[in-house]
Amino acid sequence: MNPVPWRSAARTQRGKLRARNEDAFLDRPQSGCWAVADGMGGHRAGDVASQAVIANLAALHAQGTLDQRVEALRGCLQRLDRRLGLEGLHGTIGSTVVALLLEGHRAACVWAGDSRCYLWRAQCLYQLSRDHSMFERLMAEQQLSRAQAQAHPDARALTRAVGGREPLSLEVLELDTRPGDVFLLCSDGLYQALSHRELGGALSQGTAQQMVERLFALVLRGPARDDLTAVVVLP
Repeated sequence: MNPVPWRSAARTQRGKLRARNEDAFLDRPQSGCWAVADGMGGHRAGDVASQAVIANLAALHAQGTLDQRVEALRGCLQRLDRRLGLEGLHGTIGSTVVALLLEGHRAACVWAGDSRCYLWRAQCLYQLSRDHSMFERLMAEQQLSRAQAQAHPDARALTRAVGGREPLSLEVLELDTRPGDVFLLCSDGLYQALSHRELGGALSQGTAQQMVERLFALVLRGPARDDLTAVVVLP
């Protein structure tokens, strides 16, 4: 049996002010598939939605080319989106999703919502995903400054989600991997508590598990009001 070419580690934890953890993750190095889902806060059964996202992704077979696997993942999430839409007729049951697929030296990031994918490469941190949020839309479409967009009462509202009010539209980014790359998938409860410098510093050395523990230690020093989840992948 061939050794798994990727190393990874993952952790999720309920926020200090939360009654239950509405985050969930997938850590499948043997399948080259990882994901983070964050149930929509304030909506009914956010934890059910995030766990449904992860359960459906876990059931996918790691077969075919990377392009075929991306299409299978998209189809899986779109079917779940329709099902959650029917189940949530009397209230939204939704979740963000960010997934990473690896095949050889190629990577694909697929997402909807504001859970993020970062890449640490050559001592620089890059945010690969772009938040699907009202904050981003206000800056892009209405040309508001960052401060003006942050002041908007709906700034944190999501514009895309699995099980959202609109049919699911997933965004996909593909890239080639390089030796030394580190990928981070995380929920907003993690990245909103840390600066860009802190995120990069935590990913700069050590094993995947050490990186995850370093990230959590940094967040848990503070109020950690939201649930936090991180998946670190070393191709």
